[in-house]
Amino acid sequence: MKKEIKLPQGVRHIHCIGIGGSGMFPLVQILHSQGYEISGSDNNESDILNLERQMGLQIHLGHSPENLAGADMVMYTAAILADNPELAAARKMGIPMLERAEVLGAVSSRYQNAVGITGTHGKTTVTSILTHILYLAGKDPSAVIGGKLSTIGGYGRAGKTDLFVYEACEFQDHFLRTCPDVAIILNIDNDHMEYFGTVENAMKSYTAFANMAGRVLYNGDDANTCTAMEPVEKEKYTFGMSPERDFYPADVVRQDGFTCSFDLMHRGEKLTRLTLHIPGDHNILNAVAAAAEAWMQGVAPDEIARAMESFHGAGRRFELVGRVDGVTIADDYGHHPAELTATLKAAMNLGYRQVWAVFQPFTFSRTYLLLDDFVKALSLADHVVLSSIMGSREVNTYNIHSSDLGEKIPGCAWRDTFEEVAEYVMSRVQPGDLVLTMGCGDIYKCARMMLHMGRLKDQEQAEVVR
Repeated sequence: MKKEIKLPQGVRHIHCIGIGGSGMFPLVQILHSQGYEISGSDNNESDILNLERQMGLQIHLGHSPENLAGADMVMYTAAILADNPELAAARKMGIPMLERAEVLGAVSSRYQNAVGITGTHGKTTVTSILTHILYLAGKDPSAVIGGKLSTIGGYGRAGKTDLFVYEACEFQDHFLRTCPDVAIILNIDNDHMEYFGTVENAMKSYTAFANMAGRVLYNGDDANTCTAMEPVEKEKYTFGMSPERDFYPADVVRQDGFTCSFDLMHRGEKLTRLTLHIPGDHNILNAVAAAAEAWMQGVAPDEIARAMESFHGAGRRFELVGRVDGVTIADDYGHHPAELTATLKAAMNLGYRQVWAVFQPFTFSRTYLLLDDFVKALSLADHVVLSSIMGSREVNTYNIHSSDLGEKIPGCAWRDTFEEVAEYVMSRVQPGDLVLTMGCGDIYKCARMMLHMGRLKDQEQAEVVR
């Protein structure tokens, strides 16, 4: 039995700084279900804050020392700056303070079958598919997901078994604070280089994460991952597109841009045939990884197939926002050049007249360090429109701006506010176009603005006709 990481003794009321974050919300759900009193604060209104209010939680808009009333522990996200007034007040009052990753570590240590899913790309999709399958198969998992999963009505859940599925984020080695029994490694790319410095350093952290687990499932098609897994002396399995892997797809049939079917293979044996309703070859690989782990968790192949048939994506992963006046508006969380490339390649093959990429760069360091990669990725779209960079936890010491990126992309436009971005796009799109908002910040708000503008325009035109 593994060692439990305990929260500070006597904690009953946890105050969460940055409670509107997608990584914070599922922990809030689990802790609240376990009887903890939860309060929290955030600077911006969001769907998550509304969901938390519906749970009966006390939510404060804005940060103030008064918000800490009654709290005997503070949980905060990595995006919170050190001079935050609530952090400063908690420090002065001697209230224990734990970063979100530390709390996730404590939660993961309570389960004897904790499945940690990590990698530069695809964590939320794989975590969502696996949770979806396990939940529908009656395995009653607990889960922490970085996106909203409609199957469970939120970003996480508290089950009554020892099975726990969670996203293990590599940012600043946060995943090394968790306690995985199973490690799933999806890929290793050049992200968070402001911390790791080199991909080789990142690979060492992934090696350490895998060594913490008893069993490892990893991407045998990804060179960096394979190299990182070489020194790992654990029970290891591979997935990929090649028959050389332990799990792989065969006889892939694409029915349309969003739907395909394939045989799930295990060492030359067909387990079942799966139908997938999310686009792109990268999602076939994600589905294979999730289905493989579900099978190793004891889910019957026919149950995996039934569950996969009913999966239509995680929130903010090529999510349809709406259609107006012949224009399709969708939203995607992708924020790394490799993710933008995979998503835009899939979008360009869906048969739309033209594809608009509306991108909100996230963090100054990533934009600066991967500038040329962003140019190459975004140039796949027919039109590119940029919002201002969302700095989040960073100060712009790089002196980088969206205009520096936009000037390198032919025909690119950039605007400071979402309102200006939405007006620019909606005054130029034509029926048959796809508008895809992209980024891990709050660019989804721009997608909704565009949908609202289109509906208002339709209403005004209808009134003129009458």
